Amino acid sequence: MSKNLKIGIVGVGTIGTMHAEAFRALGLADVQAICDVDRRKLASKGDKFGVKQRFADYRDLLKTPVEAVCICVPNAAHKQVAIASLKAGKHVFLEKPMAINAAQARQIAQAAARCRRVIQIGMVNRQAAAAQLLRRLIEEGQLGDIYHMRATLIRHRGVPGLGGWFTTKAQSGGGPMIDLGVHWFDLCMWLSGNWKPTAVSAKTYSKFGCKMGDYKYVSMWAGPPDYRGVCDVEDYSTGFVRFGAKATMSFEIAWAANTRDDAFIEILGDKGGARIMHGKPLTVLTEHNGRLADITPQFDDRVNIFEEQARKFVAACRGKMPPAATARQGVVVMKLIDAIYASSRGNREVAIQA
Repeated sequence: MSKNLKIGIVGVGTIGTMHAEAFRALGLADVQAICDVDRRKLASKGDKFGVKQRFADYRDLLKTPVEAVCICVPNAAHKQVAIASLKAGKHVFLEKPMAINAAQARQIAQAAARCRRVIQIGMVNRQAAAAQLLRRLIEEGQLGDIYHMRATLIRHRGVPGLGGWFTTKAQSGGGPMIDLGVHWFDLCMWLSGNWKPTAVSAKTYSKFGCKMGDYKYVSMWAGPPDYRGVCDVEDYSTGFVRFGAKATMSFEIAWAANTRDDAFIEILGDKGGARIMHGKPLTVLTEHNGRLADITPQFDDRVNIFEEQARKFVAACRGKMPPAATARQGVVVMKLIDAIYASSRGNREVAIQA
């Protein structure tokens, strides 16, 4: 009898399928049940992965003997499905964002603690080889005292699923801040070790997606657009975050803007700086033997980040390591995003409570 972790997947759209493929490739976990409200998708993905237990209601899946649940549903359903899964005695892998706001995220974290079950948040970019190496370099003191971070992820035209749940605030919780910023903020704090944001001054804008019929694009993730639907979320945001007197972070996150695509995270320390997640080799800008030096570390970057994330989740469920991205960290990210939206609404700096 297989000793692999028995997993159920709730939501077998694009991201759910990617997780199913990762668990299958891993060889340490078996997808034994799937759930989706779209019965055609349920049938096709069930056939693809050879899963016989197929459900339209996640509560029926929770009655099966799966040990863990991978949750890949629209953001507004995260709290409900995650807490029900935990109460059913299942470990939980929860796709990002943890919830649509910090209050819901805290409720999920509290439920995990009460139920004594593992919960891991889907911050997959942490598993990139460059990110793993840079974190080690920072922990070893190679960059010195980290005092500033820059988080930039801009798409010229990248509004996903226009008119669908991505652009409907009641279902998503927000626009690119919730969809993309959550990854970049998590990475900045995880890399630097700065997990106590104290204040933020930010502004969000809705300039493109809200004019649904006039939105011009080349391709669309989660498309095609539904012009009968809703777009009531931001498509651009920028701001400045304080981490007490210790450090700061500037950010620019956008689904759509009249500028070129750009993506990077930059970490600045008094001994060195580095930029990652920009499609180029990791380079550390520092000094060596009394001279300025750009160092490009050599390392094996052949890692499938989804498989590595899945491997760590299985290990956490088996008690071999802590979750790769914890509920506590997920709550911090959501508190920051809540404060960004509040700052934009009030046109002022907003304090972030510990």
